[in-house]
Amino acid sequence: QVQVVESGGGLVQPGGSLRLSCAGSGFTFSTYAMSWYRQAPGKERELVARISPGGSTNYADSVKGRFTISRDNAKNTVYLQMTSLKPEDTAVYYCNARVSPYEYWGQGTQVTVSS
Repeated sequence: QVQVVESGGGLVQPGGSLRLSCAGSGFTFSTYAMSWYRQAPGKERELVARISPGGSTNYADSVKGRFTISRDNAKNTVYLQMTSLKPEDTAVYYCNARVSPYEYWGQGTQVTVSS
């Protein structure tokens, strides 16, 4: 049974940091591209960051220099380290695992940036 489970969300003040984790099981994690998406109320889901099986990364312009995606294939886990958080980073963050034609999504974790 495939599972993709996010954790680590919460409430943080502007300028603060959070680390999200996403654990995958039921598939060959190391062969999948892993991504973080987010969706704010009233907005479309958008790609935040992606890491390839080989470790190459790419980021949305809005988070470059503030967020870092990494993966630990031994633990079947991908991380999103978020720093210098802004109120506009408030959203539900989703983990995505993809290798064509397969794609799996987690249930999401809420991140709220507010004073």
